[in-house]
Amino acid sequence: MIIGDQLRALREQQKLSQGDIEKRTGLLRCYVSRVENGHTVPSIGTLQKWARALNVPLYQIFYEGEDSPAPQTLKTEKSGLWGSEGKDARYLYQLRRTLSRTRERDRQLLLQMARKLARTRAA
Repeated sequence: MIIGDQLRALREQQKLSQGDIEKRTGLLRCYVSRVENGHTVPSIGTLQKWARALNVPLYQIFYEGEDSPAPQTLKTEKSGLWGSEGKDARYLYQLRRTLSRTRERDRQLLLQMARKLARTRAA
């Protein structure tokens, strides 16, 4: 599989130009062209930006089949784990999605604050 071909196919399927991808991802148009033509291999972080720009799940970039695969569910060893179902699962999903869009420096700051709060509550 050539990732560039798949990215181009997904982009053309949605009738988007390379300029549209540039605007949506912040990647330069010349970089978009280099990836689509197989001259450059993008990182996973770049592929995540691309998937968000195309409004497709990340796996779709790697999937070669005609039909989408059946969604996989996470299996938990113990039922009732926090974040495994219901409102908690939706909250955890929103948190993960938001944090994936946050800069690394800001994520580290949030993590330090959470650790400090946890220490305060434990004492």
